[in-house]
Amino acid sequence: MTQDSAQRAVCSAVRAEMARRRKTQADLAPVLGVTRQAVSRRLTGDVPLTVDELAAIADFLDVPVTQLLGGGVKAGA
Repeated sequence: MTQDSAQRAVCSAVRAEMARRRKTQADLAPVLGVTRQAVSRRLTGDVPLTVDELAAIADFLDVPVTQLLGGGVKAGA
C-alpha cells in the first residue's frame, strides 16, 4: 500500500465512522482547532492528517486509533 492510498483509506475510515455516529465536519473542527473547511481538506486527503490529529479524532469518535488505520475490530462485531 502506498502512502497516498494509506492516507485515502484512513480518511475514508474517519468519514465512515463520523457518518455512523452522525458527526459532522463542523462538530470535528473545534476538536482539531481548525475550521470546518480545514477538516474537509484533511478528510479528502488534500492535507495529511498528523498523528496527533488522528489520535484526537479517534478520541472524539470513541474508537481506537487502530480502527481508523484499518486494523481494529468494529464496534458490535
